[in-house]
Amino acid sequence: MTLTASDLYQGFVDPPAGSAPMMRWWWFGPDVTDDELDRELEAMEAVGIGGVEVAYVYPLSDVTEPLGSPGFFGHLRHAADTALRLSLRFDVTLGSGWSFGGPWITAEHAARGLVWDSREAPLTPFRIGPSGWPGDTLVAAFVADGGIQEPTRAYVPVVIKDGVAQVPAGRGPRHVLVAYSRLTGQNVKRAAVGAEGPVLDHYSAAATLAHLAAFGDPILDAVPGEMLGSVFCDSLEVYGSDWTPDLPAEFHVRRGYDVLPLLHLLAVGGPEGQTVRADMWQTLAELYEERFISVCRDWANERGVKFRIQSYGTPPGTVSSFRYADLYEGEGWGFREVTQSRWAASAAHLYGLDVVSAETWTWVHSPSFRATPLDLKGEAHQHFLGGINQLVGHGWPYSPPDAPGHGWFFYASGALDDRNPWWVAMPELTAYLTRLSWLLRQGRHVADALLYLPNRDVAAVLGKAQGAHMDLWRTTKMYLGDAVPGAIRDAGLDFDLLDDDAVSVLEPGTRRTIVLARAHDVPSATVGWLEACIAAGSTVVLVDSTVQVAGAITTDVEGLAVTLVSQVGPDLAVVPAAPELGVLHRRVGSTEVYLLAMTGPGEWRGVVRPRAGGPFQVWDPMSAEIVGAGAVDDGVSLALGPYEAVVIVVGADGDAWPAPRDSSSAESSSAPDADGQSLVETGPWQVSYGSEEPVPVTLPHRWEDDRATRHLSGTATYATTFTLAETRGITLVFGDSSPVGAGWEGERGMVGHSFRAEVVAPVGEVAEVRVDGVRAGIVWCPPYVVELGELAAGDHTLTIAVSNTLANALAVDEQTAILVEHVEATYGRRFSMQDLELADATVSSGLLCVPRLVVG
Repeated sequence: MTLTASDLYQGFVDPPAGSAPMMRWWWFGPDVTDDELDRELEAMEAVGIGGVEVAYVYPLSDVTEPLGSPGFFGHLRHAADTALRLSLRFDVTLGSGWSFGGPWITAEHAARGLVWDSREAPLTPFRIGPSGWPGDTLVAAFVADGGIQEPTRAYVPVVIKDGVAQVPAGRGPRHVLVAYSRLTGQNVKRAAVGAEGPVLDHYSAAATLAHLAAFGDPILDAVPGEMLGSVFCDSLEVYGSDWTPDLPAEFHVRRGYDVLPLLHLLAVGGPEGQTVRADMWQTLAELYEERFISVCRDWANERGVKFRIQSYGTPPGTVSSFRYADLYEGEGWGFREVTQSRWAASAAHLYGLDVVSAETWTWVHSPSFRATPLDLKGEAHQHFLGGINQLVGHGWPYSPPDAPGHGWFFYASGALDDRNPWWVAMPELTAYLTRLSWLLRQGRHVADALLYLPNRDVAAVLGKAQGAHMDLWRTTKMYLGDAVPGAIRDAGLDFDLLDDDAVSVLEPGTRRTIVLARAHDVPSATVGWLEACIAAGSTVVLVDSTVQVAGAITTDVEGLAVTLVSQVGPDLAVVPAAPELGVLHRRVGSTEVYLLAMTGPGEWRGVVRPRAGGPFQVWDPMSAEIVGAGAVDDGVSLALGPYEAVVIVVGADGDAWPAPRDSSSAESSSAPDADGQSLVETGPWQVSYGSEEPVPVTLPHRWEDDRATRHLSGTATYATTFTLAETRGITLVFGDSSPVGAGWEGERGMVGHSFRAEVVAPVGEVAEVRVDGVRAGIVWCPPYVVELGELAAGDHTLTIAVSNTLANALAVDEQTAILVEHVEATYGRRFSMQDLELADATVSSGLLCVPRLVVG
């Protein structure tokens, strides 16, 4: 059934719970109790969280029921039963920590890598056998004239028989290059007790099946598939894994030639080896798809459940590798970049999935307990703008009520549970996210541009032998850079990623433009498809590329945005242009739905014009109200504050429309302008902490400036009185936020791409407002305004309960260090707490403004 704009609005106002954000639920040890599992699930349900993904990680206590024990499975089933009772989705992870493996993985099934040894050789004949590590296998050996300092590139293979290479006598200086297949030695990272052991070989079906039999089957015996939303595989982190014993034979079958005589080209570099390197990585990707993803999917489907995966990292999964799974998931934020979320969302759009998820808030506002609701909202926008429509928060740490100090939490942020003093704002945040998640699942995603992924070119710099990553996504991001996807965005277009496998599922001409950047080694089938696209009306743009495509336009990175504007035109024109204003477009029948979000700390005022004409409405995802309407030909005037978002819905004349609240204006304002308006004078302000007596206070008031409250994490209540001479409509205005520095950029030590809202807010961090004891509203993001409504003449009491983060108290909590020291002494070093010395750095808590009561 095609939804009308009126249907969409009804779902927008009251979206189904299945669109709500989920949480990764860390079970430490695992050491859990049924009572606490119930309490935490009930706490999640109470604030609108839609489900959990159980992750079993390293211990934080003395574990009595290790992973795989009857007690563990009993707790898992109990949690699943409780989730079912609460109508929460319940997902389980098919392994502990990262990546899959455990004590059941033998050397036969453990991950392997190719290791190279190069040294100068004597003139006399000699033998090369296994090297010094257990499990090493000699794969290939080569001899070349010249020493290490004066090598030639004429490598001659040495015959290997019975695992030994016999090197003949030489006539002068020479060196040998030897390749060994070696167990990587990687053990499961962050393993729960009972899961310690090698990581499995993801290129081996036998290894995958061994893991599923040892761990997966018992999980689904305890919690049947019909109780689960999915079984899950986290990001691929099989470090150094680029070999499996039958790789040469599989390479020969798939690529049509023997790779062993050419194997040295993987190590020595140079353009002559690019074809071999590209073919090698393609073969590895295929083995991973067929022997890991497909095996896990088929096993899961036989057990009545879907298989969900974050398919990127090592092994080198491509965008199209996702098609072998049931559900696709990304992570990483950045709507103008090639993120893992874009990797997964593109696969979903190419292969027809309506819902695609992302691990969200992985490193949000590091360290732990620093994240605010505004941080969570701001990062969520980045995922939405990248095509994601299901959020999986990272995450909720299980913590027993008797845990020392402030309890257990994951070594990496965020720690997103009800210990955060600002938790009173969580229901409003989850309602907001659920509303947008539901809306962005309707219809189909509209992206006018495809950004081609030059996988074969990236292969030339992929792999540890080249001194680079073995992660195809990461290496591709570095190879393309951020300027190319940024230029596509600057041209007013959204984009999906395209690889060579995906051209077979796209009809030529279905996208307005295809961009190829730094593309040189492009398969002939892809070139033929590109030329068919041009014939069907698409524009193909080559950016710093040498591939020959008849009819393509050539430009450089600096000219890409201008070229796209002139050749394609923006999907939604933005005046004035603003790189930080993100746009996502979905088409639902004849209705066009645009999400616009400010992704930075500034304000934007201007006009946008969608390509489609007709009547429009502007919907506010915070209030679910209609805040504007008009005709697209007149333009859509908007005003957005920091990290604000609106939805523009464009339809055809005669469509069924919900009644707008105010059709006289299409402008959404970040805050009412109090200049020139009447203000109500308030009495003196007081503040109280908990049950303490109120004391006078001067606003603005920052807790960290007072020795007595500098480490307070909790709530302080500010109160004043005011008098109205007559009944009037009153608005409480806190004021605007102000920009701050961007904080950490890129990676710093363990810290990944850590998102933070780059503003100083007028409240730190959440303010719940009451008038005469009646709740009037809550503020935690721009606009920092609460409509108090019509108030009668007479005296009134205004209270503002301000709650901050847990960071201030965490900064002086000595119990965490004691706990870590104890578990390290018992179970070894399995994790390192992240940046806790920065817990309260730059924190500002309290009522950081002088609120104004505005009449009218």
